[in-house]
Amino acid sequence: MQVFKKIYIFALAAVLSACQSAVVSRGYFEESSGQINEQEFVTAQSFRVGVLLPLSGEAEKAGQGLKNAAMLALEDMNNPNLILQFYDTKSSPEGARVAVENAINQQVKLIIGPLMSGSVEAISSRTIRSNIPVIAFSTNQDVLQNQIYTIGLLIEEQVNRIVGYATSKDRIRFALLLPDNSTGLAVAKAAVKSTKKHGATVVRIAFYDPNTNDFSAIINQLSDFEKRAEPIKKEKERLTELVKQGDEQAKIDLKKLSLTETAEGVDFDAIIITETGSKLKSATAMFGYYDVFAPDVMFLGTSVWENTHLNKESTLYRAAYPVLSRNHGAYFNNKYKILYDSQPNGLFAFAYDAVALASALAKRNPANLDVAITTPDGFAGINGIFRLFENGKNQHSLNVMQITSSGDVIVDAAPKKFNSVPESLEDIDVSILYDKNPPLIFGKDETEAQELIFGRELEKAEEVSEIDDSLLMYKY
Repeated sequence: MQVFKKIYIFALAAVLSACQSAVVSRGYFEESSGQINEQEFVTAQSFRVGVLLPLSGEAEKAGQGLKNAAMLALEDMNNPNLILQFYDTKSSPEGARVAVENAINQQVKLIIGPLMSGSVEAISSRTIRSNIPVIAFSTNQDVLQNQIYTIGLLIEEQVNRIVGYATSKDRIRFALLLPDNSTGLAVAKAAVKSTKKHGATVVRIAFYDPNTNDFSAIINQLSDFEKRAEPIKKEKERLTELVKQGDEQAKIDLKKLSLTETAEGVDFDAIIITETGSKLKSATAMFGYYDVFAPDVMFLGTSVWENTHLNKESTLYRAAYPVLSRNHGAYFNNKYKILYDSQPNGLFAFAYDAVALASALAKRNPANLDVAITTPDGFAGINGIFRLFENGKNQHSLNVMQITSSGDVIVDAAPKKFNSVPESLEDIDVSILYDKNPPLIFGKDETEAQELIFGRELEKAEEVSEIDDSLLMYKY
């Protein structure tokens, strides 16, 4: 089987020709129950792609934005062989099952979507039986497998990128401040593996209620403030008594000590925080209250930080986080705004890249789609270069951004091509860390947390929203 040995560069056209307009209209089928009206333009070379999106229900807004981006990509690709057929998953697994049946009955060769993990899981067995690859948007790794891919940005890749950057700056002891949900657990798992890979370690993990706005208690624990403050507190009390007795030197010493809160620093030199918006600002400000500051500690985030303006947060100056490189992000954002009179969400660009990937496949119409989809050299699109793997996961090229008072700057640029051997955390065994020197756990039962992070997989211990936690970075 032939593997394509180059990166496919997706062409970006500036205008839509009249002929191309016909392609857009004839490739557009919004209703999953609709029947295709076969027309003479459909040929043996036609490459039908079923796009399964939540065009109604809980995630309708996200689905509509993804559909808009897909149509924009179809316009740009100028590929008469590519036909998109849209199906409404109705924001539910049952809706996805109905949609995929219609798509398969209407002879699609590839499926783009669905958005949510429950919907991906609902269609997987059916698409695998029919030998139809799926390129989903869900970032829940539990639903990925051979022929079920995601184009979304995975948590473990973000964590591995930022840990690798921090360790290159000699940071070797990490703390984690995480929401007590599936996203927080995924970050914890990725962090213990990535730190081991890079010769570092996770020493403390603090979990908090995802609905909280008050981080004082958990950061007090995470920073071990009471223990660190006790010697200074006792010394201040001793000097205060001497001052009362008229000791002038004690008075001088007490004044010098007045702004000192703790006798020593924390036992970590980097911390990963996965919050965004006002919660992120509240949490980082609280670290200062408990005498934890940069540059002694390097503050690190994930791509969700991109959604928050942090240039006035002095605590976060020189903090770093990973983002997609978005080679043509300005083009996409501007054209989307012109066409749809709204600013596109970061999620929508993934739909553009998925359709562009489909267009590259349609031009070649390979006998084995899975081999073509997983070409090791990858593809290039709006979000930079990316590649998909046989296990359904992917790799994107990520910039590392640093926060400064005048704006975020790239401090470690995304690679322009991939290594021949993909970076993976799958084969890293961290079970020995569980037995020898596990991190301190706060805000969650320690035994349960250690088992979930170092031992068994999380097996649907709780009912979660149909919208993946990891998609909350896009505010859906």
